Amino acid sequence: PNIDRLAEEGMRFTDFYAQTVCGPSRAALMTGCYPLRVAKKANNQNEVHPFLHSKEVTIAEVLKGVGYHTACFGKWDLAGHRQKGYDTKLLPTRQGFDRFFGTPTSNDSVVNLLRNEAVIETKADMATLTERYTDEALAFIDEKKDHPFFVYVAHTMPHLRLAASEQFRGNSTRGLYGDVVEEIDFHVGRILQTLKTHEIEQRTYVVLASDNGPWFLDRHPRLSKQKDQGGSHGGDATPLRGHKTSAWEGGVRVPCIIWAPGRIPSGEVCSEIASTMDVLPTLAKLSGAKAPSDRVIDGQDLSSLIHGNESTRSPDKPFFYYTHT
Repeated sequence: PNIDRLAEEGMRFTDFYAQTVCGPSRAALMTGCYPLRVAKKANNQNEVHPFLHSKEVTIAEVLKGVGYHTACFGKWDLAGHRQKGYDTKLLPTRQGFDRFFGTPTSNDSVVNLLRNEAVIETKADMATLTERYTDEALAFIDEKKDHPFFVYVAHTMPHLRLAASEQFRGNSTRGLYGDVVEEIDFHVGRILQTLKTHEIEQRTYVVLASDNGPWFLDRHPRLSKQKDQGGSHGGDATPLRGHKTSAWEGGVRVPCIIWAPGRIPSGEVCSEIASTMDVLPTLAKLSGAKAPSDRVIDGQDLSSLIHGNESTRSPDKPFFYYTHT
């Protein structure tokens, strides 16, 4: 209900693009660039999950330049696709974020939790993560409510392995996947309510999107043990063809909602091509900052489009498809 309400009160994009897997998607989001353009550690062009080179400029660094307080909560995945042996010099705290609470990468087997750069917990209970990330985000908002702030919440779920808390486990009609999504929705509602409680929703923008399409469970038998129960570990891209790891629409075309009461027209559906790469130049414009000018930025500023200016539509805007490398 909370994500549905975001869509009803904001702008929903029907042709919004991410990348085909999670690490590259986060690189694109953070830099406004195609991941293949972003400089990688040792220039290893065969690395599916890119290292976010220290000389790249992130959204957080752009916003800090105009006085924003910045925080990252959840999955990073840009300092090495591993829970151990990642590059500390590439963690969020070295990439423009004042605060980090989360995990270096995916939850394929275990999740180790960091506070800033210190490991505070190993093999964390995955069923607690959605709530804990949200708790940390809300505490940051409470603290910074009177200042400009940028909060990046990157939930571990619904990446496999799935886990839902006791409050939500077994409640949905869609199996464990449904439980996980309903729990995420609940905590999205908590964030929205906090903005309203502090009376800052009229000067806050909320962007909600996915980083890639749903899992193709046939390739992950170890992580999808309940596949015989209606594929309850995986999402569904219908009517789009394909899935995560593919370059078909189902792998890269994802949901996106942008919500800003009183500024973005409510109930709008936008069919213009847009992508995660557009977030950096858009937030730069909205905040009065400037996107980097010393490098190619593939994203475009969507600020006029999301505010209902029809004249900013660009029918010839390209989006380039690729798989991995």
